Parts: sequence; structure tokens; C-alpha cells
Amino acid sequence: MKKHTKVALVTGGNRGIGYELVRQLAMDGFKVILTSRNSETGHAAVQKLQESYLDVSFMIMDINNQTSIRQAAATVSEQYGRLDVLINNAGIYLDENKKLVNMDPSDLEKTITTNFFGAYHVIRSFMPLMEQQAYGRIINISSEYGAMSEMSSRGVGAYKLSKLILNGLTRLIAAESENDIKINAVDPGWVSSDMGGSSAPRTPEQAARSILWLATIGPEGPSGGFFKDRKQIEW
Repeated sequence: MKKHTKVALVTGGNRGIGYELVRQLAMDGFKVILTSRNSETGHAAVQKLQESYLDVSFMIMDINNQTSIRQAAATVSEQYGRLDVLINNAGIYLDENKKLVNMDPSDLEKTITTNFFGAYHVIRSFMPLMEQQAYGRIINISSEYGAMSEMSSRGVGAYKLSKLILNGLTRLIAAESENDIKINAVDPGWVSSDMGGSSAPRTPEQAARSILWLATIGPEGPSGGFFKDRKQIEW
């Protein structure tokens, strides 16, 4: 790797939006680390990207396992010595559209564990690499469902709460960050993927393009924002 090549890491990068984020970052000249908890699908995704001569590598990381996250962070530090862009893309959607008080509590717990605590522990483990170089861009893949206004309508309560808390985390870390480290949340829209379903109107390619502008913003760029298609969303 060239000394000044920027390094990006994408969680849940083996499929859907995550895969496309990895591809587009690599096309833009980044050294990209694709992480997934599934070694087989992760390696297959990386092999496909490498066949297009893209600078992508695989690293196993389970965002529900703090030991796995810490090991991945240590490996990135040892092998690359830097991390410029971190995209928290991995997430789950378990809702069956039941009332929050009627759903299986384990579904709520699993959703918040993955969608909130997973992102929190990843940021906590990798942010020191950004602090070392006084530079970093963190992007949390959220949802418009995470806006406070969505809490007044029923349905998908576990997912909504997980993204609401993720948005709060984004603002808090932005307020606490120093130097040129910026963190923002993004709603990719309704995307055709395993999570979004085949009837969704937006492709992963379109979604990735609407997200990645935040990976290369300058020091004057936003931090602590919540965006969709480069437009600020009301919290």
C-alpha cells in the first residue's frame, strides 16, 4: 500500500448497499477493508471485486462481538497504521409490524444490540486510529424511520428505536470530536436488497452515491448531521 493511500472500512460489506459502498470507494482510489461476520460470503465478495482490479481486502468482524471488533481494530492498526473512513453499514430488521409492547422482547433487544451497540463499539474501537492522525470521516447508515417525527406513528418500533438512538449517538460523538474528525448519519432511502426487498425503487448503486459524498468532505463540511440525498433531514 502506498504511504498516503487513504484507508476505508465498511461493516456488512459482503452484499447490498455495503458491497456497493466498498466498490465505489475502491473505484475512488481508497484501500478498502470489507468486513463481514460470514467468512465465506465475505471472501467471495472480495474476490469478485479483486477481479476488477480493485484494492479491496477482507477482514472478519462480528459487530455483536466486542472481542471480534477489538481484534479487527488491532489488525487494521498493525497492517495499515491508519483509518480515514469508517462506514457503519451492518444492521438488521426483525420487525413484523406488531405493536412495540406486543412484539417478542428479544427482537427489540437484538435490533438495538446490532443497530446501535454494534455501531457504538465499532466507533469506540476504531476512532483512536483517526485521533492519531487528527482526521477521520465516520458515516452511520441510518433511516428516515429514525427521525423523532416517526415516533408518533405506529409500526416497526424496534427498528425505529434503534435508528433513533443511532442518530443520537451521531450527534453526541460529533459534539465530542476534536480536530478534523466528522461523523454523520445518512438515510439511503428504500433500496432493493435483502433488507429492502425486490420491490424497492432504489438500487444499491444509487444509494451508495447518495452516501459517499460524506466520505470526502473537507474540513468545512458538516458533522453531526442527518442526511438524505445530500439534504439535511429534520431530527
